[in-house]
Amino acid sequence: MLFQVVHCHPLADSYSHALFRAIVDTLEQRGHAVVASDLYRDGFDAAMSAAERRSYFQPAYDDRAVAALTALLRRVDGVIFCFPQWWFAMPALLKGYVDRVWAPGIAFAHGPRGGLRPLLTHLKVFGVVTSYGSPWWMARLVAGDPGRKVMMRALKPMCGRGVRSFYLAQYDMDRATARAREAFIARVRERVARL
Repeated sequence: MLFQVVHCHPLADSYSHALFRAIVDTLEQRGHAVVASDLYRDGFDAAMSAAERRSYFQPAYDDRAVAALTALLRRVDGVIFCFPQWWFAMPALLKGYVDRVWAPGIAFAHGPRGGLRPLLTHLKVFGVVTSYGSPWWMARLVAGDPGRKVMMRALKPMCGRGVRSFYLAQYDMDRATARAREAFIARVRERVARL
């Protein structure tokens, strides 16, 4: 299959980047083709243009500035996101990617009564690999895990009902030991190897 792995972290020596490399390497070792989209190193611009916003509810979304990425999204068989949760949400750069690339006419169509109709029904896999500074109970029970909800209840449904999905999270990164971090990377490799 052809996978896009979308990574978002400013530091190339970060744990998030190590997770990104583990995902890409494992997919390639399993014989998949991979497009590694490292948003910071690719110089992605998160700011939505006036033309993009004006066209958001028009018959055709103006995706000229991100046409290569929207064409890729229409072509891949699977997408895996890799990023840290900051304030229980994706980094701003990744949010800009979602706003600009997972747009109307590409990821979804506006329904006549206000609902959304998925357009990425060709995707076979939707995955998320993420980390939280907080322990699981803080993210899930206290904050309600808004980052997970955005990925799994908003983006994943744009892929249609038949998509296979996974959500892997390393919690309590602020206190995680080297052993815990290594164990999570091994878990990620094992899950990705099954694709």
